[in-house]
Amino acid sequence: QVQLVESGGGLVQAGGSLRLSCAASRSIFTMHHMGWYRQAPGKQRELVVTMTAGGVIFYADSVKGRFTTSRDNAKNTVHLQMNSLKPEDTATYYCNARLVTTMGTTDYWGQGTQVTVSD
Repeated sequence: QVQLVESGGGLVQAGGSLRLSCAASRSIFTMHHMGWYRQAPGKQRELVVTMTAGGVIFYADSVKGRFTTSRDNAKNTVHLQMNSLKPEDTATYYCNARLVTTMGTTDYWGQGTQVTVSD
């Protein structure tokens, strides 16, 4: 089992910044990858960024150049720095961790943190 706890959401004006954090209950070294997804009201959950254990990072086109993910292995935490925020970034942001073992693949999710960007 892996517990993920997000923090750092809030209300910000367009053009502002927020930094989200996701604390994992076990070593993130053991994760095949970790990432962030978001879901706006009435829309499907979509990928924001994913980072493999080897450090390969994939950003959605909509956030490239504005969002940056990083990891703190000592604290089992990943971060999402969001700059130049736009109203369309408004969503609930979820941390995701994928664990791959001989038993199979399991995705774990945090409870979500709300990000609201005003005009």
